[in-house]
Amino acid sequence: MKILEITNVDFSLTHFLLPLMRTLREDGHEVVGVCAEGPLLAQPRAEGFRVEALPFARSFSPVAQARAFWALLQLIHREKPDLVHAHMPISGVLARLAAKLCRVPRIAYTCHGFLFNQPGSHARRILALILEKLCGHVTDIFLTVSQEEAEDARRLRIHPHPIAVGNGRDSTRFRPDEAARSRIRQEIGTSEHTPVIIVVSRLVRHKGYPELLDAMRSVPQAELWVVGDRLPSDHGSVLDTCFEQARTTLGSRLKCLGYREDIPALLAAADIFTLPSHFEGLPMSIIEAMLTGLPVVSTDIRGPREQVIPNVTGLLVPPANPALLAGALRTLSQNAALRAQMGSAARTRALALFDEHTVLAKTVRLLTEAPPVR
Repeated sequence: MKILEITNVDFSLTHFLLPLMRTLREDGHEVVGVCAEGPLLAQPRAEGFRVEALPFARSFSPVAQARAFWALLQLIHREKPDLVHAHMPISGVLARLAAKLCRVPRIAYTCHGFLFNQPGSHARRILALILEKLCGHVTDIFLTVSQEEAEDARRLRIHPHPIAVGNGRDSTRFRPDEAARSRIRQEIGTSEHTPVIIVVSRLVRHKGYPELLDAMRSVPQAELWVVGDRLPSDHGSVLDTCFEQARTTLGSRLKCLGYREDIPALLAAADIFTLPSHFEGLPMSIIEAMLTGLPVVSTDIRGPREQVIPNVTGLLVPPANPALLAGALRTLSQNAALRAQMGSAARTRALALFDEHTVLAKTVRLLTEAPPVR
């Protein structure tokens, strides 16, 4: 079977789709990646995958989206795939409509979060819901990463048979590692006895950085490691001023490490993982942290509340609440025994629910064996 895996940017393809592409190829299928050009495509290309670069734009610009849609029509017509598997809201809409017009035998979509569940104008949210309903009618296989998104798809009649497949990560890469802990702390200049709170995400407002940096003023005994960068295609306010103010307040307790490829080692060197987002799908970063044996402090929103069991594997707080976030981080940073207990429970839960091999095997089966439901 020839399969096009279509998403918006190189970050999504490399970090989210590449494990699935590998598994599909191992299963004997021809897999072609499709997304906007970017430096992170060097990895899948080095592994022998053909990745076609199209002019995707993460905006509602009619001109930009018309350009991307026309490029998709040409590509799909030329490639003649057996299956188009689309991801992300905007690229998912364009890819499914183009696949329908090109009469692709099977059209699949994985929802990583609905735009109508995210903050935005009422008109934008209504438009997003209309587009999801329209595209749901041409989608044979409708997958979601979270249970709540599958329930939304069913309740709102976006698709009659949505299936929550979840997300998964490799437990042999993400695991406790004392050697990595010592090496990374020595590299960064952090004492073995200093509680380290780590966040791994893009540097965008909705990940909750202003609240987190504010909260850290009330967690004086701990360091905060910020791992990640802002994508060129990210929208919204730049956080430079926010971080400059935090450096003045927190001093050496704030360590901004930028984009890193040694995430397993960095997680193993930390004590607490946090992701105080305003909205999410089913965060890969939380799964990675849980597999590494870290307790998680996150927000009580879609996605994280399916992953974190409060007071068992971590703590959940309301979004955009620095005071309660600080209290949760302070509780864990002051209690090593509680961190160890919750971290162990988190790894056990992640191994049971978020094992990459299990999730990918289920996804491949649904994509390649499930009959069309139109």
